[in-house]
Formats: sequence, structure tokens, C-alpha cells
Amino acid sequence: MATEPVRQLNPQDEFFRYFFGGQMPRENSSMGSGFLISEDGLIVTNQHVVGTNPSEIMVSTIDGKTYPAELIGVDELTDIALIRIETEEPMPYTEFADSDEVIVGEWAIALGNPFGLFDDGNPTVTVGVISATNRDFRPDPNNPRVYIDMIQTDAAINRGNSGGPLLNSSGDIIGMNTFIYTGGTSAGFVGLSFAIPSNRIERIINQLLTTGVVMLDYDPGMEFTSMTEQLIYRYRLPYVHGLLVTGVNRGGPAFDSGIMPGDVIVKIGEERVVSEMHAWALLRDFEVGDTMRVELIREYELFETDISLRQKVSASK
Repeated sequence: MATEPVRQLNPQDEFFRYFFGGQMPRENSSMGSGFLISEDGLIVTNQHVVGTNPSEIMVSTIDGKTYPAELIGVDELTDIALIRIETEEPMPYTEFADSDEVIVGEWAIALGNPFGLFDDGNPTVTVGVISATNRDFRPDPNNPRVYIDMIQTDAAINRGNSGGPLLNSSGDIIGMNTFIYTGGTSAGFVGLSFAIPSNRIERIINQLLTTGVVMLDYDPGMEFTSMTEQLIYRYRLPYVHGLLVTGVNRGGPAFDSGIMPGDVIVKIGEERVVSEMHAWALLRDFEVGDTMRVELIREYELFETDISLRQKVSASK
């Protein structure tokens, strides 16, 4: 298999705090893994590995060479980053597989450098199976990242594996190793590892490669906020997770679909909405021309409506 995972990334970020709780603020170097997706040196890793504005990123490859890397773009919401290294020769890389085709029970192979233990350039390989798909998981309520449709595997993943590839038995990328679940303790791997699916990675990096940022190409035509106990009691709303619609743009897609201020959106597409950040992550799965089914509560009655998504109109100068 033509894969060349990156052994170490060294930006300034909060990688250790992300996995093991709060620490005193300080400048330090973090480490993680990544993988090449093109012969001209494009590398995918986690955003929490490289940070938002690192002063320096150094990449070590399995041939023992070290390269400075350029940050192409990051998307904090989905925890995906794209970087590039300049090389004289074409680099070997791995193809993406269709993560929608992943089957529970099939083999899964995780590559990376757990704990940054090894300096010989060779990645550590762990093998397991796909335990589940379409897992929605938010490990830290104070963290802006939202993880949806995650792939769960029992292949061992530890600190330092983050950002590395999760492969199928053909050696193609089905996901990116991102975090483990430890049951709220400081324990290490307990058989619950989660990877961002490859289809989501491809959508995000295509935008990062084009514009350096990820943004919707349509405007849903409404404003909303997360439901809170204060809002529920103040406006006598149903006690549910969801979004309170606070404004609707006249003539916009939401207005045309009949959505009104005061409606409570509880479902977007097939997913129940947990928070505002979760909603923005779900909206990433739609594009201009799609019809987005929304389930909402109005005056304690449940309704469904379809929003036809149109091209965002640029403001006139």
C-alpha cells in the first residue's frame, strides 16, 4: 500500500490539554500524525494537532527526512487541517475510499506514532474492526469542535495517533484517527476509538484547498440559537434539544418554506439537532440545489418542511 503517514507535527497548540484536561497555559510543541493525499505534498491532519495559527510546523516522514510545512487551511468545527510540504520528488500517497461503504465488522488499520515514542521514522500499525458507524460524539462541552457520523473502531489509538489514517483492508483511507473515549478517566485506550469519515474529510479539504476556509455556499435565510433552560422558561417553549429560530429573512429560503421566528428546529435532514454548533456542522452536508428537510415544533405541534437551498447572493458594492 502506498501510504506515507507523517510521524510528527510540531506547532504551538493545546494538544495535550485536549486529551488530558486543563493545564497551566504555556508555550510548547505538540505532536501528532498525518497522511499524504497527493504526490505534491498535501497532508491531512487534525486541526487540534496544528492549531489555528502555528508559528512553525515541521513534518517528519518515514524516509527519515524532515520538512517545514505550509498551513493551507483549518476548519476548527470539524477538526480538519490541510498542510503542504515542498519536495523535489513526487511523494507516495494513499487514495480515499468511500466511507459510506464502510461495514461494521470489517477490518480497520490505524497508523501513527503513539505518544511520539519512536524516532526511526516507521509508523506503528494497530489492527481492529469497525465497531460502529455514524456516531455523533462531542467529547468536551467547552470545545467548539463537533464530531458527527464518526467511525468507531477498536484498533488501538493513543496520543500521537491523532491525525493519522484509518485504512481498510485494501489500504485505502476510510477515516482520520481523531480521539479516544476513556470514560471520563485519565486512562488510556479502552477499545473506543473514533475517526472522521473520509467523505467528510474530502468535502472539507476541497474547500480548504480552494479558499483556505470552509463556508456555506448558500444562506439558509434564518438566524437561530441553541435552546437553553432560560429560553424554555422565558418563552414557555417545549423542553427539547434544538434551535430557537430568532429571525427569518423575508424572501429567503427559510421564509419561503414557512419557517417563522419562535419555531424550534429539532431535526435537520436525518439528524436530531443538539446545539447551534451541531447545526452548523449538519448544514455543511448540504449545498446549493439541495432540498433540506427540517422538523420543527410550533406551539407544541410537530411540523416538517423542506427548504430549497439557493446560491448565496453577494452584497452589492
